[in-house]
Parts: sequence; structure tokens; C-alpha cells
Amino acid sequence: MRSCVFVLTIVATTIWSGVPVTGQAPDPQLGTWVLNLAKSTFKPGPPPRSQTRTFESTDRGVKYTLDGIDANGKPTHVEYIANFDGKDYPLTGAPDSDTIALKRIDAYTLDVTLKKNGKVVFTGKRMISKDGKTATVTNKGINAEGQPIDNVLVFDKR
Repeated sequence: MRSCVFVLTIVATTIWSGVPVTGQAPDPQLGTWVLNLAKSTFKPGPPPRSQTRTFESTDRGVKYTLDGIDANGKPTHVEYIANFDGKDYPLTGAPDSDTIALKRIDAYTLDVTLKKNGKVVFTGKRMISKDGKTATVTNKGINAEGQPIDNVLVFDKR
């Protein structure tokens, strides 16, 4: 009985800490990331007032949640669950897009494609620093108003 409790404690601690039971390192893409406005650029702008992005592993793929305040002071909330397989997955809460496709280049890099009504509106890349403390997201495309977008967003891991 004592060894069973010990094994269950190890398994629960491993799952809770985010380190897979297989001994693999945790995915550096996962976690909570806060927008660093001072290091980010928004063309044409204006930037949001704040933004927090959370990436969680689920049995159906990666769950993404964005919560923030836009440039006009209104709350924003975007969600999706997707795999890193390059296929389109539904996205809710974004005025400029309704699907997202993620393709893993390596543990630290993702290619991202956003579409609206089947048409590509944004392409980008999400890169995690080797120390796992910073995420840099670059995206180019056309927003809902038809303006060209060329943004570099820098996030700090919380």
C-alpha cells in the first residue's frame, strides 16, 4: 500500500509540474505569456493596452486563450484548440480571422496561418527564446479594415 501511494504521489507531482512522465522536457510553447508593450511594434497601430496569452496541453491539442484590453479600452477574448499539424482549426473571438493552422518547425518555433472565410489574412511565426523566458510573435497580413499589418509582439513568460 505504501509503495502504491508513493507511485501515485510521483505521478501526480510530475503531471502537476508540467514535466511529462516519459522524462521529456516540458513544451517551451506552453505557459502564460504577458505582452511587453515596450519591446513590441505595431504597424499601423495603435497597440492593445494589455494582452495575456495562455497555452495549455489538452487531450485534443493545445488550448489557447487570449485575454486583454484593446486600444479603445474594450476587453478582448480569443480561444482555440489546435494541433501542430498545419490543419485549420476554428478560432473564436477574433474579428479578423475564424480559423488558425499551426505547424511546428522545432520545439521553439511555430508557423501560424490565420484565415477568414477560407482566405489567408495573416501569416506569422512564434519563436520561444532558448531560455524559455521570451516569446516573439511576428505577423503580417490584412486586418478587418483592409489595412496591411506588420507586427512584432514580444511576450514575457509569467
